[in-house]
This record gives sequence, C-alpha cells and structure tokens, in this order.
Amino acid sequence: MNLPKHIVIVEDEVITQRYLQDIFAQYDVVVSGCFDNAIDTIDALKSIDCDMILMDINIKGSMDGIQLARAILRNHTLPIVFITAHNDDETLEELLELAPYGFIGKPFSSKEIVVTLQVAYKQYLTHKEAGKVRVKEESNNNVIVINAYYRYSQVSSELYYGEDVVKLSKKQSRLLEVLTQNINHVVDYDTLISAIWEEDMVSGSALRTLVYSIRKLLPELPIVSQSKLGYSLEINFDN
Repeated sequence: MNLPKHIVIVEDEVITQRYLQDIFAQYDVVVSGCFDNAIDTIDALKSIDCDMILMDINIKGSMDGIQLARAILRNHTLPIVFITAHNDDETLEELLELAPYGFIGKPFSSKEIVVTLQVAYKQYLTHKEAGKVRVKEESNNNVIVINAYYRYSQVSSELYYGEDVVKLSKKQSRLLEVLTQNINHVVDYDTLISAIWEEDMVSGSALRTLVYSIRKLLPELPIVSQSKLGYSLEINFDN
C-alpha cells in the first residue's frame, strides 16, 4: 500500500486520536506523535520523523489547524491532510488556499482514512519527483551555450572556451554578464555604462573601447553593435 511510513496526528479529541492510531497500526504506519495544539506540534517537528500530517481544524490553543498548517509549511515541505467537521464555503476556500492533499469530513470510517491518505501520499510523491526534475532542468539551464567555442555559466559568471575559463578583466566580465542576461536583445549604452562603471562618469568612447578589447581577445564571441542603440549578444538557439 502506498502509505507514509511515519505520520503525525494533530487532533484534540483523545478518542479520535486512539481510533486513528488503531487504524494505522493495521497498516504498519508509525504514528510519530499525537498532539492537540500548535506549540507542541511545531516543537516536535524539529526532531521526529514525519512523512505526512493528519490535521484537525479545531485544536486547542490560540491557533487553529489552518493557522498551524501555514506555520508548518513555512519551514517544512510536508503533505497535510485535514480533518474537519465543517463544510461551509469559507472553510473549504481556506483549505484550498493552502493546497492541501485532501480533507476528510467527520464522522469518518477507517476506509475513508486509508483511501484518502493513499491518494494524498501518491500525489505528494509525484509532485516531489516532478520538483526534482525541474531543479535538474533549471540547473542545466544555468549554462548558456553561445556557440561552438564558448559557453557561459550564470552560476559562477564565468566564460568558458572549451573546458577552460577565459580570463577577463572586471569590466569585461560585467559587460558580458549584462549581455548574457539579455540574450538577443539590445542593451542601450546608458544601461551598460551604468552597470559597468556604476557611479563613475564616463563617455561612450570608454564603452566602445571596452567592447573593442573583448572583440580583440575573443573574435568568435558574437557581440553585435546595434547602430545608435547599444550592443547585444546574438545566439542562434536552433544550432
């Protein structure tokens, strides 16, 4: 069965706590803890194993289950399934806002608990795996292939010729950084001067001299001069 290995129950009714514990015992799901208030729950999550939280909306203390869920999700990535005796539109809207993995209405049966948690945990694992893929893709996308000779790492702000890092001056590096942030778009003279020289007052000739120095050093680098407008780094992504 696709159920979490460790679950935390947040429920202020002792009878309901025991009922849930009996259900999970049948499926070898470890109840890491049962709590009836927000303070104890938040404190316990710092040290106990937890793959999923089963959360009642009405709990003891100044924070209800929805407020507690918001607090937990600020520091933990955990699936939360709500238990509620309320079915009014306002409550359901708040639950949907938190993007819960499901909710169970009181009273409930053991079958409802098991099926809801199975679906919720499977959905969570799917989202988690999809998140890993996105991170990997984003990581790969941090390297810009400029052409057959050069690639640029947006992480380290370094230009590579093959496997070797190209040594650039501070101003040359800054120019290239700005251009790679605006690939195939013209960056006007004033924007480039401000980004490279910051508060220093320089003329347009200083920028032209800087661009010339890079072109002389790296003739295959496609920095294009756009007449009376600025410069751009032109990359053909179809190649």
